[in-house]
Amino acid sequence: MIFTLKIWRQKNASDKGGLVTYKAEDISPDSSFFEMLDQLNQQLIAKGEDPVAFDHDCREGICGTCSLYINGRPHGPLKGTTTCQLHMRSFRNGETIYVEPWRCGAFPVIKDLIVDRSAFDKIIQAGGYVSVNSGGIPDANTIPVPKPDADAAFDAAACIGCGACVASCPNASAMLFVGAKVSHLALLPQGRVEAEHRVQKMVATMDSLGFGNCSNTYACEAECPKEIAVTNIARMNREFLAAKIFAEKEKQISFTL
Repeated sequence: MIFTLKIWRQKNASDKGGLVTYKAEDISPDSSFFEMLDQLNQQLIAKGEDPVAFDHDCREGICGTCSLYINGRPHGPLKGTTTCQLHMRSFRNGETIYVEPWRCGAFPVIKDLIVDRSAFDKIIQAGGYVSVNSGGIPDANTIPVPKPDADAAFDAAACIGCGACVASCPNASAMLFVGAKVSHLALLPQGRVEAEHRVQKMVATMDSLGFGNCSNTYACEAECPKEIAVTNIARMNREFLAAKIFAEKEKQISFTL
């Protein structure tokens, strides 16, 4: 297969950057998108040119680092698929493919197709964990969890933090990511202890980092490679409102005392 690639090249965060055209030839339809880029980079290195920088790690669809905007869609044309799981048979022979990095103020470009997504790490550090010392590991099934809650928590925990939700949202909102992280802990008894403080800290950090508000277009759900549902945003909003009411009541009680 032969493709015309228009790839975003940017030397560093301060460089203006722009699209550069390349020809990718003799590409197997069974090659993954990253294997195609590897083949292109080998050709560029052989010519003494700078290879295209792109993020990758596991190449198994679970690390969340493969953040590429392909033909105007995060991770490419297929639903529920990460870039590393995308194969070249998904494109037409001779097709022109546009490859760009995520576009978001909170995700500045480092080089070429690599963006700095440490903003997500800061949101997790703000409260996306259980810090209560629960002692040793309990035996299986000693903490009863209703199956609907367990299933919903598992689905939310499937979020890999790739940032496709942010890249697809007109407002660059991170609410699907934060909603998933809040939900999977709020649904489990181990996470309920810190639920009120967790959601307030994570939402405040999200806002401070420059992410926008939810646009209600559901583009985040449509483009999420793990198909995280927007119901997690609704759950986060309920958790946040309940936490605000709880904090206000605590304030009134302390004032009275």
